[in-house]
Amino acid sequence: MPAADQSGRAVYWGTGRRKTSVARVRLVPGNGQLIVNGRQGVDYFQNNPAYLGAAKAPLETLGLENEYDVLVNIHGGGLTGQSESIRLGVARALCELDPDNRQPLKIEGYLTRDPRAKERKKYGLRKARKAPQYSKR
Repeated sequence: MPAADQSGRAVYWGTGRRKTSVARVRLVPGNGQLIVNGRQGVDYFQNNPAYLGAAKAPLETLGLENEYDVLVNIHGGGLTGQSESIRLGVARALCELDPDNRQPLKIEGYLTRDPRAKERKKYGLRKARKAPQYSKR
């Protein structure tokens, strides 16, 4: 049984992470709007089709892009990491909506958490691997 909001509509939750970005995603029956931190997704992602497409990709895979509104609270990271964390959160929420959605989303790779993160800086180096310039004399 899904949770319900104040108006009694079913709400499906999913959490997505990528690099340092964390997205808490809610899927609510609606007409396909993407709202990120209280702003329209088009404004938040600066009309960039790559970011908007990444965020809505799981819905488009299942043909549900005009049936659910995506409400997102997100923090950390840049726009690329944020859009990809939204993608993971939406995919997880769609699995909660219907377990049969899991297989097509898994085939597309939308349920896989990307483990890559920034490598820590080591002492004696300028960054994780960049060494100070070598001087022979």
